[in-house]
Amino acid sequence: MSAPQQPVGTKVTQRRYVPYSHAHYAGNLVDGAYGLGLFGDVATELCILTDGDEGLFASYDDVQFRAPVRAGDVVEATAELVRAGSRSRRMAFTLTVVARGAATPESPGSASLLDPPLVATTATGTVVVP
Repeated sequence: MSAPQQPVGTKVTQRRYVPYSHAHYAGNLVDGAYGLGLFGDVATELCILTDGDEGLFASYDDVQFRAPVRAGDVVEATAELVRAGSRSRRMAFTLTVVARGAATPESPGSASLLDPPLVATTATGTVVVP
């Protein structure tokens, strides 16, 4: 396939609730791999949008874990196309916590929106398409 049909700067965002089944550590912390998995999902969607193919992840680099992700959070994973070669696609990723559970014994389902949202993870990565 030829160069992407969408320009550099094209973004894809997906929003997810982080289930309690993903908590691995005290304080309901979720491991960093959870966010990297979401980055793979938004990279796939971005490749479908720009190239009509799911693509294959080649590498991550400059992964930064900036804030904790907890079970009960609502997160947004964003991929932005920052460079397009003949087969490679360079992307920038951000995982942002937009809402956080605030359970108490009196109100176990309590949660609140975060304003501003909390940047939890950033990374860059390369995906290849046929």
